Amino acid sequence: MNTYGKFAQEAWRTTAPAEYALIPDPQVWFEALGEEAAQRVGELMMELAGPDPVGETYLEKVGRLNASKMQAEEIVRAEMLTPDPSVREEPGEDEDPESGMAETLEEMKELNRIYRDFLDESAQEEAERP
Repeated sequence: MNTYGKFAQEAWRTTAPAEYALIPDPQVWFEALGEEAAQRVGELMMELAGPDPVGETYLEKVGRLNASKMQAEEIVRAEMLTPDPSVREEPGEDEDPESGMAETLEEMKELNRIYRDFLDESAQEEAERP
């Protein structure tokens, strides 16, 4: 499973566990989603980068392509890899609102950790490519 699939699986597991439990074979489903996301990132990255400007230096091109990749990944994460806000679990009515805030904060911390791991793995995969 690629980093996009891992990110999506962890995001669904932590923010929409009831819907995650409904997926018949999460490993296969998130592997396929990860592959589809990787393809979409590649397509979107090239669209966002656009054609090479005349006179662009090597470092400028690297910066432009890296920026378009990061932007494409952000778009794909929001559109494909995270559960729709309508299916994310909310605290029950009988729960203390403060505990809900604490849970939300913990979920945000967890998603930030997942995102950092995702970026680290992406950078490592990029560095390992020939």
